[in-house]
Amino acid sequence: MKRTACVFVATAVLAGCARAPKAKAPQPAPPGHGLPSGAAALLPLPARLEPGRGAEFRITGKTVLHAGDPALAGSAAALREWIRRATGIAPAPASPVAGPPENAIELSLDPARTALGPEGYDLVIDAKRVLLTAAAPAGVFYGVQTLRQLLPYWAEHEAVLFAEPRPATLPPLHIEDTPRFAWRGAMLDVARHFFTVDDVKRFVDLLALHKMNRLHLHLADDQGWRIEIAKWPDLTAKGGLGEVGGTPGGFYTKAQYADIVAYAAARFVTIVPEIDMPGHTNAALASYAQLNCSGQAPPPYSGTEVGFSALCVDNPATYQFIDDIVGEIAAMTPGPYFHCGGDEVKTLTPAQYRTFIERVQTIVQAHGKQMIGWDEIAGATLLPSSIVQHWRPEAPKDTLARAAHLVLSPADRSYLDMKYHSDIAIGLTWAGLIPVKTAYDWDPGTLVPGAAPGSVLGVEAALWAETLANIRDLEFLAMPRLAAIAEVGWSPASLHSWEPFRLRLAAQAPRWTALGINFYRAPDIPWKSF
Repeated sequence: MKRTACVFVATAVLAGCARAPKAKAPQPAPPGHGLPSGAAALLPLPARLEPGRGAEFRITGKTVLHAGDPALAGSAAALREWIRRATGIAPAPASPVAGPPENAIELSLDPARTALGPEGYDLVIDAKRVLLTAAAPAGVFYGVQTLRQLLPYWAEHEAVLFAEPRPATLPPLHIEDTPRFAWRGAMLDVARHFFTVDDVKRFVDLLALHKMNRLHLHLADDQGWRIEIAKWPDLTAKGGLGEVGGTPGGFYTKAQYADIVAYAAARFVTIVPEIDMPGHTNAALASYAQLNCSGQAPPPYSGTEVGFSALCVDNPATYQFIDDIVGEIAAMTPGPYFHCGGDEVKTLTPAQYRTFIERVQTIVQAHGKQMIGWDEIAGATLLPSSIVQHWRPEAPKDTLARAAHLVLSPADRSYLDMKYHSDIAIGLTWAGLIPVKTAYDWDPGTLVPGAAPGSVLGVEAALWAETLANIRDLEFLAMPRLAAIAEVGWSPASLHSWEPFRLRLAAQAPRWTALGINFYRAPDIPWKSF
């Protein structure tokens, strides 16, 4: 149950591709309540922000939107649609020959802006122009998410109608924003309860809105196998039929999985597939008798106990099975990672377990992927590329500190399947109750004392599905704590402060309501009304 275009600045007079003088660097965003007017709903909080001078930028029928690089077409199209919904006005494309005129929104790439990194962006808003620059397309995408949050909440309604155009304004400001951590993710358990392709896409959209970039899919467990494997068809034909409670399960065909991967990639979210092993494998064992040391397949399982199942690790056929599985999933997944689980193994000796993990990581590496495993794998001899995902609050910190790479998912902070408080009907309590403040008030930089500088890749929230039957259950336990974890992963530690975060979180209520999110109205958050 574990779980290259020109760079323009606000003061520039545009003349072809001439560079304007460098703008003054923005100051760190204020840790208190004093965000510039109109920017009080930004979440996660930008790394550096200062109010601009002069009037607001006004979106009118004369506003144009220019994205000079084809790689920015998706971000430009999304922004144009949000503006249309917010105002009834769809900004026209600017002429690439003449350059963007006044009253323009300009999206551009400048690879020379290396300080922004692959995901950072620079955003300048003044009365005449909105200038969004990044070194790479992901940075422009995240800058567009910031602009989205600056638009009226009704930009999220798909069918808003206006009797006449309704101009909107953007506050004058300068943001220079880069994420604290490269890994800002969430794990979704689709094995214990199955979630459809559309459900997974909706979850991807939640991640993208909050500048998160990893979706870890827990694709197999005791209760269900959820991904089509051509060489082992009974994994889904038999192992994919059920779920917790005995209700019908399901699985993703190769085409459906490819659809999820492509949808996520368009939003700069990398899919991290997990096939848990050697434990949490009853669905596989029930599908193929030869994977069992006894040669007998156990019955399907629909309960929630853990630790009773394990692959036959001394059987050479097991490793052919694993090679086939890893190979097919690796071929379907362009991201660099494969998660092998490795947690809660109670039926093997420590020596058997270590030997298994060390062998599996070479199989994963042979298929061109980095192995990730839950923190039990830290006791094995790992390849320099292997990643340890910390989840057990009691896991030995000295062992974790030796890991070359760490992703932090402490169960008592980031397990979104834990209840907010004891009266909540769904969710679990084994890792403790996790109110929103608990999910927010921790520092990944100090969680593992002695960890080598740079070894902490980032953070990941985990959403296990023992008590989740549908997308509304998922949203209720995820939101607003997912937004808290997003800020923990993105914003500098020096800017983390519960009281201003609480107020910025409250300001999300109209937007989340417009999106139809079934979020928990935590009583300690003064949710903004319409």
